[in-house]
Amino acid sequence: MHIDTRLAKRLKNVKPSSTLAITSKAKKLKSEGFDIITLAAGEPDFDTPDFVKSAAIEAINSGFTKYTPTTGIPELKKLICEKFSKDNSVEYTPSQVVVSCGAKHSIFNALFALVNPKDEVLIPSPYWVSYPEMVNLCAGSARFIQTLPKNNFKITAKDLSSQISDKTKILILNSPSNPAGSVYTEDELRELAAICVKNKIFVISDEIYEKLIYDGLRHISIASLNKDICDLTLTVNGLSKSYSMTGWRIGYLAAPGYIAEAISRLQDHSTSNPNSIAQKAGLAALGAPDSFYKKICQQFQERRDYCIGRLKAMPKIKPVIPQGAFYIFCDIAKTNLDSTEVANRLLDEKSLSVIPGEGFGASNYIRLSFAASLENLKKGMDRLEDWLKKV
Repeated sequence: MHIDTRLAKRLKNVKPSSTLAITSKAKKLKSEGFDIITLAAGEPDFDTPDFVKSAAIEAINSGFTKYTPTTGIPELKKLICEKFSKDNSVEYTPSQVVVSCGAKHSIFNALFALVNPKDEVLIPSPYWVSYPEMVNLCAGSARFIQTLPKNNFKITAKDLSSQISDKTKILILNSPSNPAGSVYTEDELRELAAICVKNKIFVISDEIYEKLIYDGLRHISIASLNKDICDLTLTVNGLSKSYSMTGWRIGYLAAPGYIAEAISRLQDHSTSNPNSIAQKAGLAALGAPDSFYKKICQQFQERRDYCIGRLKAMPKIKPVIPQGAFYIFCDIAKTNLDSTEVANRLLDEKSLSVIPGEGFGASNYIRLSFAASLENLKKGMDRLEDWLKKV
């Protein structure tokens, strides 16, 4: 008997993460001595701030290394509520907040708490690679809403309405988005919110990139629009991207009380509390002044603008200018190669790591991350341009 016949059926249709696969291959080559330029990773190249590290060290030295309440320490949940009020104009109480082991964990908890077998979850495409796989694990049905580059890969009210069925339960909304960097305006969100309220559709609003928005645009939380949509929204955020704390694994969500309580019970019997030391570090991070984000955001915009300028001058590639996050989604259809072959050939032939678009639902695209130093971005653009000229 082959060993995989004894695995749980729920895992058989779950695909490995394409982003982690190419990143692992690049890391292996780098460890073998190859000069790899990585424009693949979904994490800032900036180090975790010293004031965050200091808070973690103090937590260790003071013995704050035991279990905490499952949903997070009270002072962190209180600060998260203050952050929602100040930054997002949404009022939550600590009992509505669940701190988890990263925003990915928060999203999984949200889906696990809401999805019954064959419930439909609407996912705008292109999408973050883990959304559909999480839905599969919860025995739900992922239903994709195709978007267009001319709309900055954002769904319209018409797009949303056309995909709703009697099985539709949830819309996953990611703004700013991964991989396309789309940012929804208030008017766009109001139209989507009205449809969700009318059809009683929950919204999982993934706002992990909210601090990284360019060109004077503004982040809007859909839950802030009115009470009706707030009562249907699970707002997800975390510390990984804005504070360069990817490895610390602190994410959180806020939701209607009955949903938060259900997620608390789920977390009781899965992970229990998030890391105690990282929670203390999170307190320090959330207390950072606005100037902290603005400086980082300015640097990312400079990197974005440099890369866009280079990409526009290259043959056989067409970038879509991201409005937020730190990725550029590039159409590579003119290479006549699928994105997995492009990504593997760039790594093998040019020691350049990028992410293929298949995992995002877009086989004619690759994702480039500009969360790298300007020096490495220059090298990466040089290698990409040289390769494209020869394809």
